[in-house]
Amino acid sequence: MPIAQFAVFGHPISHSLSPRIHQAFAQQFGIELEYRAVDAAPADFAEAVRRFFASGGRGANVTLPHKAAAFALADQRSAAATRAGSANVLTRLPDGELAAHNTDGAGMVRDITERHDLDLRGHTALLLGAGGAAHGVAWNLLDAGVETLTIVNRSPEAADVLADAIGDPARAHTRYWDDLAHIGSYDLIVNATSAGVLGVALQLPFSLIGARALCYDLSYGPAAGSFLAWAKAASARYAVDGLGMLVETAADAFELWHGRRPETEPVYQSLRQQAA
Repeated sequence: MPIAQFAVFGHPISHSLSPRIHQAFAQQFGIELEYRAVDAAPADFAEAVRRFFASGGRGANVTLPHKAAAFALADQRSAAATRAGSANVLTRLPDGELAAHNTDGAGMVRDITERHDLDLRGHTALLLGAGGAAHGVAWNLLDAGVETLTIVNRSPEAADVLADAIGDPARAHTRYWDDLAHIGSYDLIVNATSAGVLGVALQLPFSLIGARALCYDLSYGPAAGSFLAWAKAASARYAVDGLGMLVETAADAFELWHGRRPETEPVYQSLRQQAA
């Protein structure tokens, strides 16, 4: 019986820890699988995905900048993916169709509330960015009980699209990027931009940091370095990268593909120690 094939698609992707995470999960159950990273430029993404599944691939994770394209490529879409309009998991169904799912928001909230033991209820939240990553977490932040969600993006039109999709103007609204120095402070600041991945430092005012602020970057490793350094310099109470979110979202995908829920904490701690 051939070894099950899985992959993660992104651009760039060489930094990805997903192959290591899924192998660690597989070892917990004695499952043999192959999991590789595939660097696909946006113009080549759809063909690369089709080729992977046509050659026997069973499941794929999807990261920047392909989450919206993955959603569009799918034949079936979960409620979470449909709500976000983006997908970070693609699964080949028995009939050959592709199913899209989005585990980003659930993984992020689980990392914050369970691993870091932080309560999001009643928080004023600032979401930086309005792309696929932001779409993947916005609804979950509201579901977790944040009081308000302010969305700011360099392209205000994209922020308006996300706020309109949420459809709760009393809780979710937009502000202009140029207004960041004048919009007050927040309890939760989530960096969902691709700036860190692209090596660009965000120029953010310290005034955004509230007295109990949690600053959370959806990226991890060097990509989160600049944002976390800013948060610490501004005396944020908590500054957390997205490594735990990555492990949690991977666990959701693993369970979807294999029907078994892996233990995430040993894998998270191992990766954290290696990064130290």
